Amino acid sequence: MKHLRYIIFLKSIVLLSFISNNATAFNRFNSFQVPQQTDSSKLDTTKRSTKNNTNNVQQVDSKIEYSAQDSTKYSKDRSVIHLYGKARVIYQTFELDAEYIRYDSKNNTVFARGQHDSKGRYYGKPIFKMEGQGSSVADSLFYNTKSGKGTVFNTFTEQEGSFFSGGQSKKQPDDEIHVKNTVYSTCNLPHPHFGFFITKGIVTEKQVITGPVYLQIEDIPLPLGLPFAFFPKPNKKSSGVIIPSVGEDATQGFFLRDGGYYLGLSDYWDGKILGTIYTRGSYTGTVSANYLKRYKYSGNLNLTYASTKLGVEGTESNRPQKNFHINWNHSKNPNASPGSTFSAQVDAGTSSYYATTAANNTYDPRAISNNVLRSSISYSKTAGIFNLSTNVGASQETQTKTISLTLPQVSLSMTSINPFDSKKRVGEQKWFQKFNVGYSMDATNTVSTTEDLLFAKDGLKRFQNGFNHNFNGSLPFTLAEYFNFTTSATYNEQWHFQTLRQTQLRLLNRPDSLVYDTVSEFKRSGEYSASLNLTTKIYNTLQFKKTGKIQAVRHVMTPTIGFSYRPDFSTLSRGYYRELLYQDGTPVYDESYKRNKKYSIFQGTRYSGPSEGETAALNFGLNNDVELKVLSSKDTTGTGTKKIPIIQGLNINGNYNFLKPSYKLSTLSFSGRSQFTEKLGFNFSGTLNPYDVKDSVTSYGITKKLVDRYTWQNGKLPRLQSFGFSFDYSLNPQSFQRRAANQEQLETTAAEKGITADQANALAAISRDPNAFVDFNIPWNLSFNYGFQYSTDETGQNGNTTQNLTFNGDFNATPKWKIQFNSGYNFETKSISITSLSIYRDLHCWDMSFQWVPFGTYKSYSVTLKVKASILQDLKLSKQQGYSSRF
Repeated sequence: MKHLRYIIFLKSIVLLSFISNNATAFNRFNSFQVPQQTDSSKLDTTKRSTKNNTNNVQQVDSKIEYSAQDSTKYSKDRSVIHLYGKARVIYQTFELDAEYIRYDSKNNTVFARGQHDSKGRYYGKPIFKMEGQGSSVADSLFYNTKSGKGTVFNTFTEQEGSFFSGGQSKKQPDDEIHVKNTVYSTCNLPHPHFGFFITKGIVTEKQVITGPVYLQIEDIPLPLGLPFAFFPKPNKKSSGVIIPSVGEDATQGFFLRDGGYYLGLSDYWDGKILGTIYTRGSYTGTVSANYLKRYKYSGNLNLTYASTKLGVEGTESNRPQKNFHINWNHSKNPNASPGSTFSAQVDAGTSSYYATTAANNTYDPRAISNNVLRSSISYSKTAGIFNLSTNVGASQETQTKTISLTLPQVSLSMTSINPFDSKKRVGEQKWFQKFNVGYSMDATNTVSTTEDLLFAKDGLKRFQNGFNHNFNGSLPFTLAEYFNFTTSATYNEQWHFQTLRQTQLRLLNRPDSLVYDTVSEFKRSGEYSASLNLTTKIYNTLQFKKTGKIQAVRHVMTPTIGFSYRPDFSTLSRGYYRELLYQDGTPVYDESYKRNKKYSIFQGTRYSGPSEGETAALNFGLNNDVELKVLSSKDTTGTGTKKIPIIQGLNINGNYNFLKPSYKLSTLSFSGRSQFTEKLGFNFSGTLNPYDVKDSVTSYGITKKLVDRYTWQNGKLPRLQSFGFSFDYSLNPQSFQRRAANQEQLETTAAEKGITADQANALAAISRDPNAFVDFNIPWNLSFNYGFQYSTDETGQNGNTTQNLTFNGDFNATPKWKIQFNSGYNFETKSISITSLSIYRDLHCWDMSFQWVPFGTYKSYSVTLKVKASILQDLKLSKQQGYSSRF
């Protein structure tokens, strides 16, 4: 047997020696690894191992991996390999795919190209990739595996959002790429719509340096060229100059807008310093910063100062108007430190900033007409059953120029606990174990005044501050399975640092007036109350037996009735109240209550203290829900149904105080909502006054006076003292579905990846308003919003009505044209409110937009044609006329 094995082995060697070196394989897939040819004298055999297997794999220090789906062919000396059909070659960090690849191991060269099919179509172009770079496509290429040099013909490659196409490229050993007759563009098509034609150039890791270069659009050369050019190709943030836009304003003159410097400070934050100057004296400066630490926090800060000169030069209206604005947004990832949160939303500045600067030249009608600026910085921390939260806030009324500051507000609350329950309890709670107690504390330092008084010398003395402590306990239980009872008691104590004194003045031929004096002192007040409440649910269902679309009507009533008691804490002995006196010391008599008047020394302070009078009140309320059960038109079986809400949450509430000297019944408040369809819904609320009025003769004439008699005693219904309703309507509910999808995407992205505050604000604006962005996926939309408010005094006089109507929409004129509009009607001025028209044209790699405010104070227009990519954001053509151009 041993000799037989030797004979078989020797015969195998002889047979192999006579086989031709020209071999062709037609396997479905062939995978080989062959060593790069090296000088045998320099080959270290200790670093090479050979394994005999089906793939004939040899492992060396440098190797080439190759495969082909169709066939693999070798030359006679096996130095040249031809790969056909989805061929692939991998050498170190170089990866190459093509329809045909030729590898020459003697010359260390790789050649790749595509193939022509029967119709002459060129397919299977080489696709190659180097380490640290994206994939590139070419018609054909040569590559030397030993020197690292390569030549690429008619390439198409992406580099950091930019694209190179056409021409010839040569890769050098130092990784520089020399290009010739290549187009540099941000258009992602192999044949771009526009680009810079580079006659000669060098591409490095961070930049592109060219010789003569000119702009071409749709293969048409334009007379816009440079003898040499520089294009940044950064792999990380880098600082640089921001080129301003040039334009003209008829009032403010020629301008250079939003020019400055970008600061690429680190991977966590960056900043910009921007400025705008006008030849007639106006200027604007902005400092902004963005910061982000993934999974930790993100935010942005913007500071803007503007000096604006409008009107005719030399007139009073041409005096500089100084304005500033601060915007800061900060959000903390909730997973960064569970149990604590920190957030900031600051929107503050001078009242006339948005109106004077036209919302910083954005012409945003919402910002221009915004009457309130709100800011809030808050922090909260949860530890066990306690939660501590602090807040610093501000609110500005831009029209009245009033401001309210809270510096700060601190709240401490305790989760309700069951002191008589046990953690070791097994089974249901006993009635006394359901007793729970809670505590909360609130401390505030606040002021409400005008802007000029706040920054006056004695501005700090206008702050009001104090503490409010609340202790409560309750015991819920169920009676007869259907009635829910709750007994509760509350103790409230307030600490005051300011009190008030009042004096009545007698004035000749004029009504009496009050004089107020604030006293800085510490004073505490306390009050307690107890209550008992009962609630249940009553169901009413009307079934329709006859066949029809309406199957049933369901009415659910939730009545609530309760009794509360609170002692009188306004007795003079407690010190919370004082008698109201004239300046001569005589008391002021109250005709309504038939006694001397008194006032609370805490009236007008941060916490108003105990209210006047003893209370034994019956509280009542009724909630109603009505819905229809109808056949569903979407159900093909004919038996499916759906519910349509008719009335949702129609509430009526009031109380009756048995111990009140007069006017025992309170006003009746009501509210509710109705969602008739997916497109239309109403919200409404109001107040009913149950008391009658009569004519009263005074020195000022005949006026109406409230009397302690109910209107129904005279056969009348309660008087409507206030009423309001609003509705939103969209002819295309798909826009709201898109808004919901955007909102969900916003929340998911923020939670998983973390986004900057300005990105969050932009996405939030999109989620709030479907018309706040250009979405070509929605072919059309038309939305309305209407609000109405009516109110009178308690006698039904001095009625006041306010109402507003806004409408907006958009439609796709063509698949690439979008038209948007936004307008409304001002019922007070009986005129059309700010109206804007926008037209967008998607030009693939370009954007064209037209914004027009056809009439009104902010009449203006702007036309812009610009490249979409931010790297070429200065490549644009714009024409505009600002609103300030109108004298």
